[in-house]
Amino acid sequence: MNEKFLNQIIEGDALTILPELEENSIDLVLTDPPYFLDKLDDKWDPEKVSTITDYCIVVKSLPPGMKFDREQGIRFYEWYKIVASLIFRVLKPGGFFFSFSSPRLYHRMVSAVDDCGFLIRDCFIWLYTQNQPKAMSLNHFIDKMDLPEKEKQNLKENLKGWKTPQIKSCFEPIMMAQKPYENTFLENILKYNVGLVNTNIKIGNGMFPSNVITTEKIIEEIDKYFLLPKPDLEEKGEYNFHKTVKPLAICEYLIKLTTRDKNSIVLDPFVGSGTTAIAAKRLGRKFIGIEINPEYVEIARKRLESLNSDDKNKLPESKQLNLYSF
Repeated sequence: MNEKFLNQIIEGDALTILPELEENSIDLVLTDPPYFLDKLDDKWDPEKVSTITDYCIVVKSLPPGMKFDREQGIRFYEWYKIVASLIFRVLKPGGFFFSFSSPRLYHRMVSAVDDCGFLIRDCFIWLYTQNQPKAMSLNHFIDKMDLPEKEKQNLKENLKGWKTPQIKSCFEPIMMAQKPYENTFLENILKYNVGLVNTNIKIGNGMFPSNVITTEKIIEEIDKYFLLPKPDLEEKGEYNFHKTVKPLAICEYLIKLTTRDKNSIVLDPFVGSGTTAIAAKRLGRKFIGIEINPEYVEIARKRLESLNSDDKNKLPESKQLNLYSF
């Protein structure tokens, strides 16, 4: 049933495509779903997102996600519970489900997945230092108050440095869930070839795999334990306008931790510009990518074609186990 989807980027709605996949057939799900922040929902339109500036008052380049709306999390939970139930059906027993999240909606994501019967195993933290502060001053509101100018200036001085409650965000959580395994871990991996993690995969300076990861050098101690290879300039592709492209190194790290061989199938139901599919292909795994947006489908397919024609991007099997040993 999966043959027509294997090693393909499928254009369509994940809620429609997932029911067509074979039950208990997928080894790993690794995805970065829409977070339902402002226009970033299940009908994410890149043109609309790129023109959102209503609340980007001071710094026009600030991304969506600044406006606070409690209903965002509720809508996200309800939608992702449907998604998670469909993923639960297609994953093999013991198969892992990794999902990137916004920090302030992580609890909604995990609750939705947990409520579908998954075991929540861990939370990976993608740590970085470079991000745009989103907190805003209230000076522009003070200017509109019906007060004498001197009082306005006094109020601004009194509230100097006090801004909206949006601390600079320097990490992204990644949920690690697992479909319940059958009988024992040993019996499950012998039957389904999934359910354990490969601790031969190292991070940083040959360290035991960790749930903290970074792709940028920070300080020596952090780099020693948590650093993955830094994305190169060509990785994303100059034609790639996707807003949230993830580093290949992170996707490869998670795939290598939890899948065993070339027969493993990696599914991304929100594949975007194709990073999960590219990571799986580079590591000799099979993949299925689903994406509702035709522009992103085109980008993902173009990136995969580029990989096919570029031998330097293909990882020899002999080098795979030591990819993260520095």
